[in-house]
Amino acid sequence: MSRAQEIMEKAVVASSSFRTFDQKKTDEIVRAVYLAALDQRVSLAKMAHEETGMGVWQHKVIKNVIASQLVYEDIRHQKTVGVIYENPRNGIIEVAQPIGPILGFIPVTNPTSTTIFKALICLKTRNPLIISPHQAARGCIKAAAELCYRAALEAGAPENCLQWLDKPSPNTLDELMGHSRLGFILATGTESVVRKASMSGKPAIGVGPGNVPAAVGVTADLPYAVKCIISSKTFDNGTVCASEQAVVTRRVIADQLLAEFQKQGAYILNAEEVEKVGRIAYDQERGMMTPTVVGQSVQHIAQAAGIEVPQDAILLIGILDKVGRAYPLSAEILAPILAFYIEEDFDAAIKRCSEITRFGGQGHTAVIHSNSDERIEYFSRTINVSRILVNIPSTFGAVGGTVNTLSPSFTLSCGSGADNITTDNITARHLLNIHRVTRRRPNSRWFNFHQDAYLDESIEALEIEREFNKNF
Repeated sequence: MSRAQEIMEKAVVASSSFRTFDQKKTDEIVRAVYLAALDQRVSLAKMAHEETGMGVWQHKVIKNVIASQLVYEDIRHQKTVGVIYENPRNGIIEVAQPIGPILGFIPVTNPTSTTIFKALICLKTRNPLIISPHQAARGCIKAAAELCYRAALEAGAPENCLQWLDKPSPNTLDELMGHSRLGFILATGTESVVRKASMSGKPAIGVGPGNVPAAVGVTADLPYAVKCIISSKTFDNGTVCASEQAVVTRRVIADQLLAEFQKQGAYILNAEEVEKVGRIAYDQERGMMTPTVVGQSVQHIAQAAGIEVPQDAILLIGILDKVGRAYPLSAEILAPILAFYIEEDFDAAIKRCSEITRFGGQGHTAVIHSNSDERIEYFSRTINVSRILVNIPSTFGAVGGTVNTLSPSFTLSCGSGADNITTDNITARHLLNIHRVTRRRPNSRWFNFHQDAYLDESIEALEIEREFNKNF
């Protein structure tokens, strides 16, 4: 028996057992896992930082809190077992059922938090989870998975409700993704991972790259806007895909905005430094950011690029005038590096934001800092993204649950712009099969249509329709 077959057989048994659990028992398991993960939020954060060498461990603690406590609070009262909706008037009852074993990919940038998040939403919906870890973070991912699994078992969950692959081979993953008993794939990770999941033939929810533009308008509170952008872009050294990648503003306020960035700790690169940083941050031939800068500090990046920056600098800003592979800092780079565009008017700024999203961020997220409702509304209609964030930090606004009321999630889908099937922040409700029980209720629209139809004797189908109504 292959490794994939062994894993799937265990998952199928767990799935069958899970289907017998009621809502109360299911919620007890979810609560136990949330509490266990929250209790170990610090140790898991330190483990992730030590293993991957990315980010800031204190910020990874916050990620673990969002993934455990905020996700739990968001889903705790959600009905996921049996009848979840009933409307006597229209005769429709909705019944929630699990979708079966789920294969969940975990990225290196948010390893422990994504593991906790996926464990909670899968357990809440009674779906066994098979975890495929990024190999550069498999130690901390395994630790988080084991922690969640032990807590689930102690609360009465079925054996093998959580499984993980230590070193998944391409053959094992291909076999799992093509297995007839696999119910679903949750693909959070690189573009290649998401593409492979979507081509597997199984239902899949994926994500997209997040080349997020932040438009700063003339009516914005500039010190506040800069504070939002810096706090977001420097959080965990920029490893969240929803962090801002470029600021777009009008020439009339550009100097003032740049001065405010400098005041709050940013270093403005000159043209030569932009080229040097771009060379180490982006692989032009492959069209992707280089792993060596992901989640690294400004000082580390500066040293690698061979430039000198102040010791207290927390963000690098490069002023650009074009977008594309020939301009590396215009791409998504998960590090404290920010592109800066100066445009003559609002329309030009909007076009630039759209150009940035098309270059690797289509469908993901965009930010606008403005106090003009008219400008905000126009921006929202024009930009092809799933999340339009107004006057808030992009990282926290897109992930949800802190500065807004979006469902907290570590899987941010991007709609058709990124070949995803939804634009939602993925959560428990996306992992259910909803069965609809419907009883006979006369539909007035059908009746009214036929009343009108009978007045027109030229309709050829009239006799057939009359026969149909006679039977029903």
